[in-house]
Amino acid sequence: MTAPFYVSPEQLMKDRADFARKGIARGRSVVVIQYSDGVAFIAENPSQALHKISEIYDRIAFAAVGRYNEYENLRIAGVRLADLRGYSYDRSDVSGRGLANAYMQTLGTIFSSGAEKPYEVEIFVAEVGASTDHDEIYRLTYDGSIADVQGHAVMGGRAEQVETYLGEHYTAGLGLDEAVRLAATALSNDAETARQVPSAQLEVAVLDRTRSQPRKFRRLAEERVTAALSDGG
Repeated sequence: MTAPFYVSPEQLMKDRADFARKGIARGRSVVVIQYSDGVAFIAENPSQALHKISEIYDRIAFAAVGRYNEYENLRIAGVRLADLRGYSYDRSDVSGRGLANAYMQTLGTIFSSGAEKPYEVEIFVAEVGASTDHDEIYRLTYDGSIADVQGHAVMGGRAEQVETYLGEHYTAGLGLDEAVRLAATALSNDAETARQVPSAQLEVAVLDRTRSQPRKFRRLAEERVTAALSDGG
C-alpha cells in the first residue's frame, strides 16, 4: 500500500502564500494617499470598465489589486453587508473598521482552508473622517492580515519601488492635485527604466470630506486628472 504524500503545515502555508503573492505582483499598483481634504486612490488601470476603486458606503471606499473576479466578489459582499447593517440599525453604524474586520475573517478563512486556493488579492478599505486625524485606512492581504495605514501605502505590482518613492517625497497636508501628481510619479517609478503613465490609464477617485452630500466618494474624470498632472509641469 502506497503511503500518502505528506506536506508539513508550514510548507503548505508557505506554498499558498507564494502562490498568492505571485498572482498579486503580476497586477498593476494601486496607491492610497491622504491629502488635506480626504483620501485619494490612484491606480494604473488601462480599462475604462473594470474598476479597481469603488464606493462601498457613504464615507467608505474600496480599492483592490489581483484577480478581478475575486476582488469583485469581495466588493459586492461588502456593499451588501454595509447596506444590511445600515438598514437594520443606522447608517452611522456602518464603519470602515467593521467592514475591514469582515474582510479579514473572510480572507483568513479562505487562506487557511485546504479545500480551495487562496484569493490572489490585496485590498484597501478607507473611511474618511471629519479631519485627517480621524481618517481610517486599512490594508488587507491575501491571508487575512490587516494593518492600519497612515499617510500613504501601495499594493500590487512593484510595490516596494513605488512605496520607496512615496516615502521620500510625501508630506502631510498635500492638496488634491499635489497628491495625484505625487502618486502618478511614484507609479512611473516602478520599473528599471523611466516611463510616464498617461492620464488615460490612471483611475483616480477620492473620499472628499468637504462634500455637502452624505456620500463622499467621487471619481475624477480624465480631464480633471490631466489638469492635475499638467499643473505640476
